[in-house]
Amino acid sequence: MMKKINLENKNVFITGTSGFIGSYLAKRLLQEVEGIKIIGLDNMNDYYDVKLKEARLKELEVFKNYTFIKGDLSDKKLIDSIFEEYKPSVIVNLAAQAGVRYSITNPDAYITSNIIGFYNILEACRNYPVEHLVYASSSSVYGGNTKVPFSTDDKVDNPVSLYAATKKSNELLAHCYSKLYNIPSTGLRFFTVYGPAGRPDMAYFGFTNKLIKGETIKIFNYGNCKRDFTYIDDIVEGIIRVMQGAPEKKNGEDGLPIPPYAVYNIGNNNPENLLNFVSILQEELVRAEVLPKNYDFEAHKELVAMQPGDVPVTYADTTPLERDYGFKPNTSLREGLRKFAEWYKEFYIYY
Repeated sequence: MMKKINLENKNVFITGTSGFIGSYLAKRLLQEVEGIKIIGLDNMNDYYDVKLKEARLKELEVFKNYTFIKGDLSDKKLIDSIFEEYKPSVIVNLAAQAGVRYSITNPDAYITSNIIGFYNILEACRNYPVEHLVYASSSSVYGGNTKVPFSTDDKVDNPVSLYAATKKSNELLAHCYSKLYNIPSTGLRFFTVYGPAGRPDMAYFGFTNKLIKGETIKIFNYGNCKRDFTYIDDIVEGIIRVMQGAPEKKNGEDGLPIPPYAVYNIGNNNPENLLNFVSILQEELVRAEVLPKNYDFEAHKELVAMQPGDVPVTYADTTPLERDYGFKPNTSLREGLRKFAEWYKEFYIYY
């Protein structure tokens, strides 16, 4: 059973609001939910182009019910002071050091942000009771799972990157705090999120940047990778629905709380081959006039071996999300990449 949460006139704390998912989520809530107040935290780090983060922030600052705090999730005093001052009812933790490959060269950033930062959020939820903690996990927790589609019932004890290990740790910590302190928490395993104003370190964005400069794009695992690409609007719709339905608090036969804890996949339930993905991206970049009609794609493609930390396939079983929240992502790859290409043309004016 779920506890229904009405977001109207509530204080909602979203971490990572200048990030890709966080900015979309905050904007939509501010546009659609009566009286909602959003407190947004972001450290505006330079893991990727800060101009993109600043542009997202500018779009949010026009809303009078949006309060931006520049700061770090790992700063315990700051996190406690935010909970003390604003007493948020719902928390959405999206701030994290992202990226699988970066975790191989910069492990410190992942421990600080994804482990210590998340611990600070959990401690604050313990000391300042909240109605619901929603947090970002990742499809990377499935590691090298060969059973597809990936189900939240699968054993996920074999991460193949530090990033994946930190996300799995978040789920374990949330379970522990849900059990000990009766904190309703829901983890969301996102599958390859893409769209306009996305993260430049993601394949579709990086490929576009390289093709424009006439550089060669590397297609890993010789193009035999499959990814469950999920469009940003579908991710945001999923988060908003989940925010409004918290796992119910109840006690077991021993009189102790049964942890009000849940985890869901949010993916497209439709893995696409990387080569097919690249073909659609190319067509849409030409259509949006980001690239010229006569662009020689074959000359700019290189098939290479798999990279450490990568997995061959991601594929989400989204049945539980559909069952509990009546929602299934359904934006086609072409539709999503078309919107990205059109945005790219507008944001990065090359012509």
